[in-house]
Amino acid sequence: MLEDKNQDKTSLAELGEFGLINHLTKHFKIYNSATLKGVGDDAAVISKSEKGLLVTTDLLVEGVHFDLSYMPLKHLGYKAVMVNLSDVYAMNGVAEQITVSIAVSNRFPLEALEELYAGIQLACDTYKVDLIGGDTTSSTKGMLISVTALGAAKKEDIVYRNGAKSTDLIVVSGDLGGAYLGLQVLEREKQVFQVNPKNQPDLDNYTYLIERQLKPEARKDVPELLKELDIKPTSMIDISDGLSSEIMHICTQSKVGCKIYEDKLPLDPQVISTSEEFNMDSTMIALSGGEDYELLFTVPIADFDKIKGNPNFSIIGHITEENQGMNLVTRANQEMELKAQGWNSFKG
Repeated sequence: MLEDKNQDKTSLAELGEFGLINHLTKHFKIYNSATLKGVGDDAAVISKSEKGLLVTTDLLVEGVHFDLSYMPLKHLGYKAVMVNLSDVYAMNGVAEQITVSIAVSNRFPLEALEELYAGIQLACDTYKVDLIGGDTTSSTKGMLISVTALGAAKKEDIVYRNGAKSTDLIVVSGDLGGAYLGLQVLEREKQVFQVNPKNQPDLDNYTYLIERQLKPEARKDVPELLKELDIKPTSMIDISDGLSSEIMHICTQSKVGCKIYEDKLPLDPQVISTSEEFNMDSTMIALSGGEDYELLFTVPIADFDKIKGNPNFSIIGHITEENQGMNLVTRANQEMELKAQGWNSFKG
């Protein structure tokens, strides 16, 4: 007789909406004094101050933004929070609260949502942010997750995308391209598995890349590091859609041009070796890959001595006058126009 795999699973209908929210959120702690009331009332209550309130929202849709055949639900919960916290840090702010709304089809039992919320809770505990609300509803199309993050910064400390000036240095945190290549490795293994389900993937050579894709970390440390260095960026953005797309956002909004130098792009050794294995150009991956969640920012050239040699940052180019355009300077010292070839969810 076949064993019923769902016999130990709890139907969401048993709990109802409010019972489900209470069950999933009862262990979340409050970390920020500004959070006067979190989950459990008609609305959250947040204390206002002289600081600017930062608000950002992202929607993740199964089949568009994530594939549950290789994305564990706990990792998905964690990543859904990171995507939003990264936007707050890109404003030079401190993330303090999140709301989480989910829509799920009846193929997900309670235990699956417990895994998702375990990842959300790990993110809250690690980054000291408070879950203060959200919503749950049913879906006919798998899973949808919407996270809103709220943060704060002194108004004079907030950094926008439109402040870059000619001769500013272009700086990036961390390294680039790992998340995109991690996705390529996972997609390849999925196809192998579909052909031969008994095949066991050997992922030892790709651990860094896969972690960059499945469990990215938002750069909470960057605003803190810049404060220690006594640097206020003139513009800043997080790298979610690819370096070229992001620097083009800064240039367009700041009405400037740029030069990015190919030989200055920070690449992890696994990115270089795996690019060769997949017969891909590591420069194109660094420019267009996306989902690295590093921070890209510009600083006055006068701050060069403060930032040069810092192991957290790479100076990859400089801002130019608008009429010079947005260009990549290759290793052969040729200039190529930058193109926004990064992630676009509306492309087929």
